[in-house]
Amino acid sequence: MEATDPNLLGKLLIAMPDMGDPRFDKSVIYICAHSEEGAMGLIVNKPQPKLRFSKLLEQLEIPQYGEARDVRVHYGGPVENTRGFVLHTTDYRSEMSTLDVDGHIGMTGTLDVLQEIAAGEGPKTSLLALGYAGWGAGQLEGEIAQNGWLTCDPTDAIVFGRANEHKWTAALKTLGIDPLLLSAKAGHA
Repeated sequence: MEATDPNLLGKLLIAMPDMGDPRFDKSVIYICAHSEEGAMGLIVNKPQPKLRFSKLLEQLEIPQYGEARDVRVHYGGPVENTRGFVLHTTDYRSEMSTLDVDGHIGMTGTLDVLQEIAAGEGPKTSLLALGYAGWGAGQLEGEIAQNGWLTCDPTDAIVFGRANEHKWTAALKTLGIDPLLLSAKAGHA
């Protein structure tokens, strides 16, 4: 994919080892919005180990009923890190604000999706992210041109899978790249 590709919507960004921003070290980001004005995405491989979904529901005063699923809470990115977004399959649509990203994955940023998940309903497959990654006009394209990111098509296992520690490697392998061959340092012969 060329750095000038105008449509990164629904793609995965894979952080390169020499990116230089520790907030994105080995990150895999699902792009939820992309236009000439900028881009927005959610990191899908960085869970917040000290924050449980049930505790978050308590804080938001959302009651849990019966067999509510335990959704992993992720660090979605450094922007507005107290704002939540649910990335989910399109079997669910909020009456209030679901963004259909690519026909298979949607994103909802309103409390109604959390209420439905807490009631044992809502989307069959989901990921909750606090915060997001955002880029201004042309910024992401520039970072791609500078080899800060690779892009690939998403898979459910990478976006929604529970093996977060393997998602970066799995994303690289979809491109036929062995992560062991990537170096964070450039060399000169």
